[in-house]
Amino acid sequence: MSGSKLLVQTSKFLSWILRHQPESIGLTLDEQGWAKVEDLLHCATQQGIFLSRSLLEEVVQTSDKQRFAFSPDGQRIRANQGHSIAIDLNLPPVEPPEMLYHGTAVQFLDSIRTHGLQSGQRQYVHLSSLESTALQVGQRHGKAIVLRIRAQDMCVQGYRFFCAENGVWLTAVVPPQFIDGATLSEENSS
Repeated sequence: MSGSKLLVQTSKFLSWILRHQPESIGLTLDEQGWAKVEDLLHCATQQGIFLSRSLLEEVVQTSDKQRFAFSPDGQRIRANQGHSIAIDLNLPPVEPPEMLYHGTAVQFLDSIRTHGLQSGQRQYVHLSSLESTALQVGQRHGKAIVLRIRAQDMCVQGYRFFCAENGVWLTAVVPPQFIDGATLSEENSS
């Protein structure tokens, strides 16, 4: 298997285990979502998945989305956001910029205009400070559309925002009245 293919496969495995199903390999996360690296390596090996410390380090260092982080002492690892299991990332509330962005697919627009953005299976709605990043996210789900979120107005109304280590903005919900317009990607509008 090529090096880049192995990194992608390992990143997907880590996303599944550290965000959604640690128990599927017998791994236990602490309240903040941390797993002991030693335990992760052992549990993966028990399931026939061979990881090494150096492979984990390479995935953490080279991931363009910075999905994972090591603890300061390097003994633990966790996903930075995107959990469907109850995790307290221990992030302090942060005042957001005036505008944040959310990428999604055109097919979801009617529901979003009615119900707003809901976290669904995840703990938080994910937002970006860059429209281009939101567009990339939206393209994973079909014909992409970028929604503009009046984050500062939400904050004034008491909604809390958090910023994960990788720069992804998190909030529990975005009511429809805080969603301003939508930008279709150029490839979708032709």
